[in-house]
Amino acid sequence: MSTLTIFTSVPEQQDQAAVTTVPQGRPIPAVLGADLEVPVKGGKLVGYANLDYAASAPCLEPVSAAVAAALPAYSSVHRGAGYASQLTTARYEQARHTVRAFAGARPDDAVIFTRNTTDATNLLARCLPDGTTVVVFDTEHHASLLPWKQAVRLAPPAFPGEAVRAADEALAGIDGPKLLVVTAASNVTGELWPIAALAHIAHRHGARILVDAAQLVPHRPINLTALDLDYVAFSGHKLYAPFGAGVLLGRRDWLAGGEPYLKGGGAVRAVGHADEGTDWHEDPEPRHEAGTPNVLGAIALAAACDALTATGWTALVKEEERLIARLRAGLASIAGVRELSLWGPAHPRVGIVSFTVDGHSAREVAELLSGEYGIGVRDGKFCAHPFVRHLLGTADGGCEDDTASAVRASIGIGSTQEHVDRLIEALRALAAR
Repeated sequence: MSTLTIFTSVPEQQDQAAVTTVPQGRPIPAVLGADLEVPVKGGKLVGYANLDYAASAPCLEPVSAAVAAALPAYSSVHRGAGYASQLTTARYEQARHTVRAFAGARPDDAVIFTRNTTDATNLLARCLPDGTTVVVFDTEHHASLLPWKQAVRLAPPAFPGEAVRAADEALAGIDGPKLLVVTAASNVTGELWPIAALAHIAHRHGARILVDAAQLVPHRPINLTALDLDYVAFSGHKLYAPFGAGVLLGRRDWLAGGEPYLKGGGAVRAVGHADEGTDWHEDPEPRHEAGTPNVLGAIALAAACDALTATGWTALVKEEERLIARLRAGLASIAGVRELSLWGPAHPRVGIVSFTVDGHSAREVAELLSGEYGIGVRDGKFCAHPFVRHLLGTADGGCEDDTASAVRASIGIGSTQEHVDRLIEALRALAAR
């Protein structure tokens, strides 16, 4: 069997301790900044242990290269006759096809480039038919929880089957257009949601489903067609393409019937005199991409999709599962550290873990990890306030400063065993103080 060497930065800068070998035939691409050094207490420089991928992932080297290659001929897209404009337009539209293939979308699905997942979700909210009722769980990220005019919010389910049952009952009691909104992987716990079963329930009641895949696609493949999903949204900055682009994919009819998300050039076919009105594009892609789009962001997003597809998911998932298992086992071995989970420790998840440390606020823990150990984690409520309060179980989360917050460690391409072990040892030392 061939082996794959995973480097955390440029190969010639590595020592043997920074190399991991897993069975696979294709190399996992490197990330920029893997050799970053940061100051810690006492003025010493240490290699940065980035364990904050769930907030924003670093840029993949192939993504940076794709943007650099596009820059010399960069020009405005669409309607330009010049060579640079034609070439840039071709790259932009090819990015649309690449993202469609990456997500397993249907050939006639719209692919609308947005700023991020929040932007994509708000775009769809603007396009819902009049009277649409949205069913959404209180476990959602605010991007999926807040944009809707008319929503039924469901309590956090005790187990996956309860999520399906609750959605079934809620949708059965709603007349008129309806949309079920659900995450594919929690941004707080990393737990995977039963999106195929939820899609089946939604369609049985004549509803549609929107899946927030922002935390899934950097870790696992998604196939919109196979899962029978109506809409999917995700962000480039979580997919190793931090250039300000996201995407909404899905069925065209609601998107074609909604008001243009932005009104301006590109979204119109013709503008007449004041009494003649405006002829808006019926095609959802130009209709909702008014103005000069983020061409480089779209190219970067497509390059990330290409890089992950070319690598293959076997090696990516295998290495992630190894590291996250090591991290969770280490956390479980420290007295006073509690991992947050909705459905228990055995439920499948991606590389995200949130936890609390007895006697220490989340901000205190995060600042200590950064200042003394060169470790980057996230602390707070992770734009999921109702869910974090539910997981913590008390109004103040057991913290004296009344923050009701937790610490989140998240991994991805470029994460190493040394990063995980450093975090565990730092927390063990903190708990012993």
